[in-house]
This record gives sequence, structure tokens and C-alpha cells, in this order.
Amino acid sequence: MSVKIHNFSAGPCILPQEVLQQASQAVIEFGNMGLSLIEISHRSKEFVAVMEEARSLVKELLNVPDNYSVLFLQGGASLGFLTAAYNFMPEGGKAAYFNTGTWAKGAIAEAKLLGTVDVVADSSSTNFDHIPTDYTIPSDVDYVHYTSNNTIFGTQFKNAPVTDKPLICDMSSDIFSKRINVSDYAMIYAGAQKNMGPAGTVLYIVNNDLLKRVDRVTPKYLKLENHIAKDSMLNTPPVFAVYTSMLTLRWLKKLGGVEAIEKINNAKAAAIYAEIDNNPLFEGHARPDSRSVMNATFRLKDESLAEAFDACWKAAGISGIKGHRSVGGYRASMYNALPLESVEALVQVMREFAASQA
Repeated sequence: MSVKIHNFSAGPCILPQEVLQQASQAVIEFGNMGLSLIEISHRSKEFVAVMEEARSLVKELLNVPDNYSVLFLQGGASLGFLTAAYNFMPEGGKAAYFNTGTWAKGAIAEAKLLGTVDVVADSSSTNFDHIPTDYTIPSDVDYVHYTSNNTIFGTQFKNAPVTDKPLICDMSSDIFSKRINVSDYAMIYAGAQKNMGPAGTVLYIVNNDLLKRVDRVTPKYLKLENHIAKDSMLNTPPVFAVYTSMLTLRWLKKLGGVEAIEKINNAKAAAIYAEIDNNPLFEGHARPDSRSVMNATFRLKDESLAEAFDACWKAAGISGIKGHRSVGGYRASMYNALPLESVEALVQVMREFAASQA
């Protein structure tokens, strides 16, 4: 079935059609219970099974080692900024951070509330158009934190920073999009609303052994060991977001897992960046060596053509490509559920628009 609307939204973003259908049915009636998913007890065996399957799929798809815990919590990655610092920065501690965009800046600000932050790399002087490669990580830091993909500016770490310190990563916008080695990390956290499900839950994958190293006074909800002890149910979990994430992970597994989707994502990115580079009317924001596979940021070289170009992509059923105000221009977000067909539709619009201006 041909796609009617090509959804390039940066988040909340596109989800697989089969997931939307199953999730919407569950809101009406879940598992022949005569009740909606969102009105049953989160302690019921039916929902406990959902939570267990969701966590099991994360472990399977990412090859999570046995000494790691998987949690589905609330607060999004924005609360994760503070959660990371509380759980890995001791009293009077110090951490190294990479400043590569808006969300990285947010993480830095929260960590500064609890200790010393050493910003070891910063690309703000060029409006975050690249991932810095010239940096030194101090030997006296308690952990290293980075944001793997920067949605607003369209940059992405191609490899994790090399360090012998505990490594923490906010993977909100590229989790499950490519293969990673979980054992390299002390903790990974990621909001669901890019590649995993609707807004409302955040995934934590945490090394239990490293988590035990820090002992400081921590608010109950921010102490991850409390959530681990309660199997992600210290409080009422976001049942719809967890259920829909579970469905999306089922879909990904059926597709062939992370290895399969990585190939598809690379093909989508190659198509859009080839057009940006070859089309005389457009230019990219991010430097080629830092380009994100998830978010392609670009602009018209002549802004006076914007009204005419906007009319073209809207007429083609394309949605959500307006760039963030920090960058301007356009942003094509190509998360897992976006089909190659949609990228090809955008490329065709760009190509035809250039031809019309020749």
C-alpha cells in the first residue's frame, strides 16, 4: 500500500502502521478482557507480561549482558539528565561532557547542580555543525557523558568516545537504529518517541555493578536501584507507552532486528544526502563526516525560493520537514519506521524543483 502522508516529524515521530493499529485496538479492548489497556491494573498479570516482554525484547535486540538492568520509566530523557548525575557522580565529583547540541547542553546544566562538569569538547561556535574529534578526557572524572545523535542540528557520533571511565549516553534519537556494544556503557538512556514508541516513557539500560559504586543522598524516584528492585513499577508505569514500545520492538524483531534496520537506515540517509550534495539549490548544515543517519538538516541556498519549494513538498504529501528555529531550513527525520519510499518522494520533489528553476 502506497504511503499517503510521508511523515518526517522529528518527534513524536512516525510509528509502524501495524503497531498503531494494534495499539489503538488495545485502547478499546485489551486481550479479550472486556477492558481497555489504559484502565486495567498495572499489577495485573496481563500488564506485568507486557512489561516483561518489553524488557526481554530490549535485551534480545541489543544483546544486553546479564549484569545489566532494563527499565521503562517516566520523565523522558530530560529527567534522565539529572538521573544520570545522581547515580554516577559522587559527592564532590566531576564528570566530562560533550557539548554537541541543545540536549547535550541540557544534560550539562543538570549535572552542574550536583558536581563539577568539564566540557571536553564543544561545537557551539559553529552552531553545532559537527562532532568534535580533538578532545582529551581528564583522568580524574567519575564518568563521561555524550549525546549520540543531535536531532536539531543533524549530527551524530559515528563511534563512541574512547575512555576507560564509565560511559553514559543519551541515545534518545538513534536507539535501535544501528548496532551498539552495550557493554561499553555504564548506562544508556533514551526517550521512546523516536524509534521505539509514543512519548511517555524512557528506556534505561544500566550496568548494575557500576551503579553500586556511588552512594549519595538521592531522591527516591531518581535512585535507579529503587526502580530495579521494583521491576520498573516503583510507581504506576506509563502503560500505553510501554505497550506500544513493546509492539514496536516486536515489529523490529520481525523485520530482522537492529542489523536489518541499520542497512535500511543507511540506504535512506545515502539517498537524501546524495540529493543535497548534487542538487544546485540546496546545501547541508552538518559537516559530511558528522552527518546524522536519523536527521538530515539542509537549506535552500536562495531563501527567496522557500515559498515555492514549500508548496511543492506539501503538494506531494510530505509532512514535518521544517527545520528547527535554531538552524532554519529543513530537517528530514528518518527514524526506523519511515519507509525508503518516503525518502524517495522527498528526493523526487527536490529534483523536480531544481529542474523547474533551471
